Amino acid sequence: MTGMARGVVIIGAGECGGRAALALRELGYAGPVTLVGDEPHPPYERPPLSKAAMAGDAPAIKAIASDEVLAEKSIRHVHSVQAVAIDRVAHRVRLSDGSVLPYDKLLLATGSTPRKLPMPGLGRRCVYLRTFADALAIRVHLKAGNRIAVIGGGFIGLELAAAARKLGAAVTVIEAQPRILMRGVPAEIAEIIHEAHVAEGVDMVCGDGIASIADDGEEVRVRLAGGREISADLAVIGIGAVPVSGLAAEAGLAIENGIAVDAELRSSDPDIFAAGDCCSFPLAVYGGRRVRLEAWRNAQEQGALAARNMLGAGEAHTAVPWFWSDQYDLSLQIAGLSDEGRTVVRRDLGAGAFILFHLTEDGRLVAASGIGPGNAVARDIRLAEMLIGKQAKPAPEALRSPEIKLKALLAA
Repeated sequence: MTGMARGVVIIGAGECGGRAALALRELGYAGPVTLVGDEPHPPYERPPLSKAAMAGDAPAIKAIASDEVLAEKSIRHVHSVQAVAIDRVAHRVRLSDGSVLPYDKLLLATGSTPRKLPMPGLGRRCVYLRTFADALAIRVHLKAGNRIAVIGGGFIGLELAAAARKLGAAVTVIEAQPRILMRGVPAEIAEIIHEAHVAEGVDMVCGDGIASIADDGEEVRVRLAGGREISADLAVIGIGAVPVSGLAAEAGLAIENGIAVDAELRSSDPDIFAAGDCCSFPLAVYGGRRVRLEAWRNAQEQGALAARNMLGAGEAHTAVPWFWSDQYDLSLQIAGLSDEGRTVVRRDLGAGAFILFHLTEDGRLVAASGIGPGNAVARDIRLAEMLIGKQAKPAPEALRSPEIKLKALLAA
């Protein structure tokens, strides 16, 4: 499999790009593979930055592959640079250091970047969490006696709030929406997570927007629309993420909520693929609905799929979306897209664990949202994921009854 003399260039050395590079070698591709990243580190997993790594003695990188492993597999890792232009006619990528990389196939795995808070007054104590360097800078402030304001009640903010409380910091979470986790998480589950944070001493403020922020370099003062003022030693802003698609747009590729790709992850240029957080793609299990997923497993799966398809496999993306979050002793797992459902059926698993099954009007299972201590919901969520992939229409009473095993429904 050496027919591509110029080889494969991968822009983005994160989870998706790293997995793609490794997959190319595992598939027997022997041509040049170049992995380009703007950080000095080898490819690493980002989820631990707001979870276990943040709550430990010091943030630590969970590498996907060390530079030694990449070298052993003849994967050239060009780090601490950015791709600044794509010449689609000449099949070349220009980097910020002035060098040029030729390619036969190009994979854009540029990920996403934190959405910026659009207001004046932000200074050096108003920060975002995306990279390992960000995690190091935040971790210094997570200690007893310090006050942390988390702006945004999404997963990143809540996971970081849990880590900060574990380390003894005082935490206030500010969410302008009526509740936390408005996107993709049922209210019933969001309420349990909200209560868990309150029980751990987090000051949860929902339904109140920010009127102003003043960061004088010593502390941050956040004034809410309702008049309350919150002072903090650090404000961490987590109000969502946007796809990094500027390079693709400047090259003339189709953009639709990220880089638009087909079911095989091919962009509007047949020699350029995109995968992971930066792209939107059609999901057959939801009638070809175009989605963009910011999820660890999706980055893994699409990195490997892009590698296969750059080598001519012609495989469509068929995986059911899956996401998880750990906060305190609770684990939340979601399979599928809950906004596709119209009917919700609850299955209690004991010890406070339960799953909500989301069904369409014609009875098709399209999502399952579960929460509980430890791994209480993991097995049933996995089985539900398989049922969703089969476009099954299980009887609601069977889903509701814990006596009826989901494995039996899958076999049926």
